[in-house]
Amino acid sequence: MVMVLITLLLLDFSGTLHHYLGWLSEIQLIPALLSLNLVIVAALVILTLVFGRIYCSVICPLGIMQDLFSWVAGKRKKNRFTYSPERRVLRLILLGAFIGALAAGIHLVVALLAPYSSYGRIVTNLFQPLYIWGNNVLAKIAEHYESYAFYSVDVWMKSIITFVVASLTFIILGVLAWRNGRTYCNTICPVGTVLGYLAKFSLLKVNIDENRCTSCGLCARNCKASCIDSKNHKVDYSRCVTCGNCISRCNTGALKYGISRKKSEDKASPTTEPDTVRRAVMIGGAIAVADAALAQVNKKVDGGLAKIKDKVAPERKTPLTPPGSKSARNMANLCTACQLCVAQCPNGVLRPSNNPSTLMQPVMSYERGYCRPECNRCSQICPTDAIRRIKHSEKSSIQIGHAVWIKKNCLPVVFGTSCGNCARHCPSGAIQMVPLDETDDNSPFVPAVNTEKCIGCGACEYVCPSRPFSAIYVEGHEQHKTI
Repeated sequence: MVMVLITLLLLDFSGTLHHYLGWLSEIQLIPALLSLNLVIVAALVILTLVFGRIYCSVICPLGIMQDLFSWVAGKRKKNRFTYSPERRVLRLILLGAFIGALAAGIHLVVALLAPYSSYGRIVTNLFQPLYIWGNNVLAKIAEHYESYAFYSVDVWMKSIITFVVASLTFIILGVLAWRNGRTYCNTICPVGTVLGYLAKFSLLKVNIDENRCTSCGLCARNCKASCIDSKNHKVDYSRCVTCGNCISRCNTGALKYGISRKKSEDKASPTTEPDTVRRAVMIGGAIAVADAALAQVNKKVDGGLAKIKDKVAPERKTPLTPPGSKSARNMANLCTACQLCVAQCPNGVLRPSNNPSTLMQPVMSYERGYCRPECNRCSQICPTDAIRRIKHSEKSSIQIGHAVWIKKNCLPVVFGTSCGNCARHCPSGAIQMVPLDETDDNSPFVPAVNTEKCIGCGACEYVCPSRPFSAIYVEGHEQHKTI
């Protein structure tokens, strides 16, 4: 259920579901750590110390996705797993590399290893286009019946590099899960390694009653984590994800989930014990879906400006980062490239960066729209505080860049015609039309930018009729400021 809800959150382009499901991205471990959400981090630590690695089997969407691959493979071949020893050295090396990259600000390593970010890229790059196409079909049908229940949205390739990374991640995880279950979680994933060592001290664990065990090995052959040594009656709790498969497959009732003890005194079948945590999450998710469905009825749509053909993006010396990100450095240090903000940007402004130093992190460009002063959606959905929450009133005073006029591209200069699109659409009144030559009464009027008032929203760049390059574009600022 959690995977379904997070998938819907990532697929949704209207921004409606975030009001009800946004908390699901905030309870992921790495986003909580980066945003210094100590309450969530403490809650996840306590959850692990009590129940074991239930986070990996109930909360992490990437882990649940692997279970789906493994489940499908299990339909073809039953009892297919075997016990394998822990690859401790490899786990520690990868964890050390992740921590080192996090401390050094090497965001690419963090983005590739963070499980929630990997899942976000998979959904937004591989599944969201299909979701939007389906929505557009419904929009056409609704339009035929004069209904506005749906509205069409453009489907376009935001970044080839990010698409390739997402595709490779999906394929690699699919192959690993198909063949060996939770190999990625128990060998590569840094979250799995950290929680695994906490799980060794958990209060509740899967226990083997040696008096009842016949050493048939059925539990080990159904353990997707490959962590049960049935011959020696041992369970590697650092890799056990508390899925319960072993308990349900045991024919003698030798396995039980509870407080550790040498011998079981409870003769009741362990398969009848309720999974209260999983049930609670499912109930909460069902309520969230119901609320989100009701919210769709009252959904408001921003109609936007008339459609204009795409233009070629200018070469910006300093990339533009969203209002609320504070600075390019803050964005680079905290962003895990989960693509949630890119997927939900209603104005087509955000897209993954192709720059090696900020690869897959969001940058802004104004070929398809501009950053509307009344829109603050990206700041409301970022789970790591790479884009801090800002109010609508704050956004209009945050300067992320300034407009720059390019004389050789300007229509009044080239063709001697009047224009003034940039000045008319500037929401901050930072552009005025002035004579190119003050001594000539017939001089064309060209834009003059007041950089102290310009907030870098890109309205001028977007509406400029010059093709393929705009006659005015926005240059980013390394450090944002309030004006």
